[in-house]
Amino acid sequence: MEKRVQGATKLLDGSLECCFVDGLEHRDAKVIYNCLRAYAAIDNTSSAEELFRTTVVSPLIQKIVPQNYAKAVAGASSDGLEDDYDQIKQCVEKDCKFILEISSSANSGLHVFDFLGNSILKEVLSSIQKGKPGAFSPGKPKEFLKNYKASLGFLDFLEGYCQSKSAIIKFRSEPAYTDFMRQWNVGVYFSLRFQEIAGGLDSTLTNTISPAGMNETQGKPLLLKQSLKLLESLQTCWSDEVLVFSHCDKFLRLSLQLISRYTTWLSSGLSARKASDGSPNSPADAEWALSIPIDDFTYIMHDVHAVIGELSESGSFIGHVNQLLASCPIEVLNLVKQSILQAVEPLKELLPAIMNVMIGIIVKKSNEDLKHLKGITATYRLTNKLAVRHSPYVSGILHPLKVFLEGERVNYLSEDDKTKLCRGSTDKITTMYYDLVSEVVTVARKTESSLQRLRQGAQRRVGASTDASDNIISDTDKICAQLFLDIQEYARNLHAIGIDAREIDSYRALWQCVAPKDKQENIEF
Repeated sequence: MEKRVQGATKLLDGSLECCFVDGLEHRDAKVIYNCLRAYAAIDNTSSAEELFRTTVVSPLIQKIVPQNYAKAVAGASSDGLEDDYDQIKQCVEKDCKFILEISSSANSGLHVFDFLGNSILKEVLSSIQKGKPGAFSPGKPKEFLKNYKASLGFLDFLEGYCQSKSAIIKFRSEPAYTDFMRQWNVGVYFSLRFQEIAGGLDSTLTNTISPAGMNETQGKPLLLKQSLKLLESLQTCWSDEVLVFSHCDKFLRLSLQLISRYTTWLSSGLSARKASDGSPNSPADAEWALSIPIDDFTYIMHDVHAVIGELSESGSFIGHVNQLLASCPIEVLNLVKQSILQAVEPLKELLPAIMNVMIGIIVKKSNEDLKHLKGITATYRLTNKLAVRHSPYVSGILHPLKVFLEGERVNYLSEDDKTKLCRGSTDKITTMYYDLVSEVVTVARKTESSLQRLRQGAQRRVGASTDASDNIISDTDKICAQLFLDIQEYARNLHAIGIDAREIDSYRALWQCVAPKDKQENIEF
């Protein structure tokens, strides 16, 4: 009986195939319906799907997607799929819709067929693999993403023919759908984008710090190429030309890594500048900070404030990211926002360090003039000179700060930062001033005390009176008188830049150190 059954089955299949193909060619809905009922009855849906693929779908697709790859490579066609999908959609709508409507009609019993996956999508995948295999290659990220998004749009188009949610689930579970999605190696695409974006920022950070041109900033509130590259890199991560929604968690992590890299670059440079030894042990990405002038740190301070503002809750970046992730639950959006805000915190913590470096540069320059103070001792020791006006070095003490405050780049600082810079610089300069004055006065007093003991001993040996020497103005008094004139002029210079010397603790100590006894109670200048 087995051979008879096989013969009968073969005869039935052949007859049914001829009938089904004839119905497809003539678009005879009744014939097609009866044939599909027969295929369903004998549990041979795959034959009907394959016949529809080879008879109707394949000739249409082959006209659109070139099957000769050699011709495609030679320039007959590119690896782009957008135009191909548009034509395929038209063909589906025109030449395939009829059988999709028949197989999905209510109470037809034909829902077991999946012409979307096993006929249309299967043929599309096969044609692309043969005619445009480069379309699946992530080696060209830009073209890959266009093709990937176009393919997702094509799948959405096909799913539009599904009559129910269960039909969509069934379509997505088909081997043809799984095979199609497997072709798109989004993981490799992300790796290439990671190298491109992170590598671009890293390359910019290792270059010498430099202001960006007007054509580069394009209205952005940034001054340095490094800062501009950071924001550009962050925006690239979430641009339509780069982002893959299914991998948005990885792009979020990349964004956080970019912020961290920028922060580390700044932190390393500030630490190297603070050490100020220029030793070879300094990290390679910190060398930029060893010799740049204070004006460049003004740019850095400005840019860090701008970056923090852009990445803050009120900035545009978080809003843009949340807008792209609007389909996610509110809990996810809050976590994304908090992760970005948390990544910015270490950058905020660098603001005082930047200010300290700027103050340090000014104080170091001022110290060069303060060193001339020690020459006062030689001027008045064992001489009859008396102080009549302040020393020349005084006018140079605050000169570096004045030059900076009168320059154009100070306008890039906020009023609050200007105040902090003035206050911090003058506090440190005054402290240094007090330390030097205290040292000079202490040494002068010790020296004078020693000389006085020697003089008194000599006078006692010869029986001379000491009264005459007691009325002579001592070297220490002459030095203190000169220093008193100096600190009064210094106070006036402080007042000229908006700083009240009486509010500086070290200035009050300075006054107490050199002021005459009758003037120590009230500071006047």
